Amino acid sequence: MKRTASISTVVICAAAIAAVLLSSCTAAVQGNKDDKKKLAPPYNPYPPGILPGDLNSEIERVLREVDLVESRALSRWHALAPPILSGQPPTLQNTGTEAIETLGELMNFDRNMSPNRNQACMSCHMPYAGFGGPIPSVNLTIIAYPGTAHFRVGKRTPQRHAYAPFFPVLQYNQTQGLFFGGNFYDSRATGVLLRNPDAEQAQGPPVDTQEMGFPDTACVAFRLTTAAYRPLFELVWGRGSLDINFPRNTEAICDTPAGASTFHGSTTPIELAPEERTKANAAYGHWGQSIDSFEQSVQVSAFSSRFDAFLAGKYKLTADEIAGLELFDGKGNCNSCHLDGRGTALKPNQHDTSSAAIVNPLFTCFGSANEGVPLNPRDAFYYETTPDSSGFVGNPYGFGYRDLGLGTFLRSGFGSGPNPNSNWRQSAPSVDGQMQVLSARDVAMTPPQCPSTEAGSRPYFQKAFFHNGYFKSLKQVVHFYNTRDKFAFPVTSGHCPPGTIEKVTCWPMPEVKNNIDMTSGNLGLTDKEEDQIVAFLETLTDGFTRPYPNIDTFTGTCMTCNPATDPNCSPSRQGNGSLIPTPPLPSCASPICGVPPISSSPIP
Repeated sequence: MKRTASISTVVICAAAIAAVLLSSCTAAVQGNKDDKKKLAPPYNPYPPGILPGDLNSEIERVLREVDLVESRALSRWHALAPPILSGQPPTLQNTGTEAIETLGELMNFDRNMSPNRNQACMSCHMPYAGFGGPIPSVNLTIIAYPGTAHFRVGKRTPQRHAYAPFFPVLQYNQTQGLFFGGNFYDSRATGVLLRNPDAEQAQGPPVDTQEMGFPDTACVAFRLTTAAYRPLFELVWGRGSLDINFPRNTEAICDTPAGASTFHGSTTPIELAPEERTKANAAYGHWGQSIDSFEQSVQVSAFSSRFDAFLAGKYKLTADEIAGLELFDGKGNCNSCHLDGRGTALKPNQHDTSSAAIVNPLFTCFGSANEGVPLNPRDAFYYETTPDSSGFVGNPYGFGYRDLGLGTFLRSGFGSGPNPNSNWRQSAPSVDGQMQVLSARDVAMTPPQCPSTEAGSRPYFQKAFFHNGYFKSLKQVVHFYNTRDKFAFPVTSGHCPPGTIEKVTCWPMPEVKNNIDMTSGNLGLTDKEEDQIVAFLETLTDGFTRPYPNIDTFTGTCMTCNPATDPNCSPSRQGNGSLIPTPPLPSCASPICGVPPISSSPIP
């Protein structure tokens, strides 16, 4: 698959997709009795050129890769010596850790955990992408991934799973006046119930209308009762933990994607007796805890990068890498949010020669910030304004939608989740537009055959960065932090003035102008210094001291381009061939920006 040079190369026909979909997206794990279940007609409200032309074949590829990893995990479980329950309190001795981590992996890669048995957690989070988005053409274009009901698409890029388990329970720090913790870009997986945000994050996608799409959390317990690995679940969580009396219509309910009008808005359409609902809820909690165990494990959060080896005295950083580290801690001010356990705000020509205060730094402050990222009109979510065949509408506000991130969550607003702490709500206007500061670890991870995220003479793996995928290379991310305010223009994406180049000498206005982080924007970095910071970020990729599990599963095609013939074949202009003009924007819809408490600076 070659890198696209213009929007016309990805134009698709809705009728063609409809014809192909029924034959290309119905496969399920071998042995499923529902393999031939007829899918609903595809949902395609998108204008020509929004969806990538290879979307069906790429979804098929990823599902094959998901099945491969699932089969490896099944083999590992079958070869595992059973742990011994002993001690007081009773503990799974010897292989208990591997048992629950393997259970979490089996769940993560189980595509049966969706109504159409065509969507696993890992459909959007594959190991070779740092457990991020696995389809280059999606990362280049629509940025969010289609769920079980094709082509319902979400609004944000898939977050990387690595190191997410280390985020604490969401808390408002009164001294700092800031929120820290939680999971998801908007921190809505607070950890309030399980006391573990990552476990609660794992409970989101199975019932997300645009993702795995179950209409009831009990559907997970129902599908677990017939899972090949049910004995492992009951070994870890107790014999009889899945003995739940489900009504006869449960299968039909769980075969129907969430949001269908037939459910009349009910979030618990499976009519369970109270004691049975309690057992199903407990199983859903164990689902999240098991997945968190896998994501905490060395298979995912490995601490095996060149930087980790450097901290251990087993690797010497190159001249550019050490310069990038000093810029990261100094002139670039990256370490003020992506904490590396060393000093920050270094002065020019000042060198940090101290020992690392933390030898397993997570490169995040666990907080949130609004960096002023422009609205991305390629995000397919803006076009989901009409009902699909089940009567579901993904985004009734169209381009009136604004992603307020943490601010929307604190208001329990559209596209987020319910805020469990009424004391937090008053802080919503002060955090509008803020998104979680992710770990910078594994930000540059790619499949072995695609050695870079950056366009150029080498094959590369196209990624999408930040919540809306506006940035297509690490170079663009660093350049944005460096020049956001220097090259700011009052335009939207696709409308930079003549004589400027978007993402190079023109940054469109922020999607949300409130609460902009002003510690970045005009850092005075040279072009070479930007490249050195990118070189340092590449040292954070796991797999240097030991192989990264399942990174070999990529079976797709790297992107390539020729710098001599393609003006966009550089990290600075990467993806510009797929830019489209933002349509005239209506004001922010009142159900999003008009929900109290209202900001004193209205959001346009």
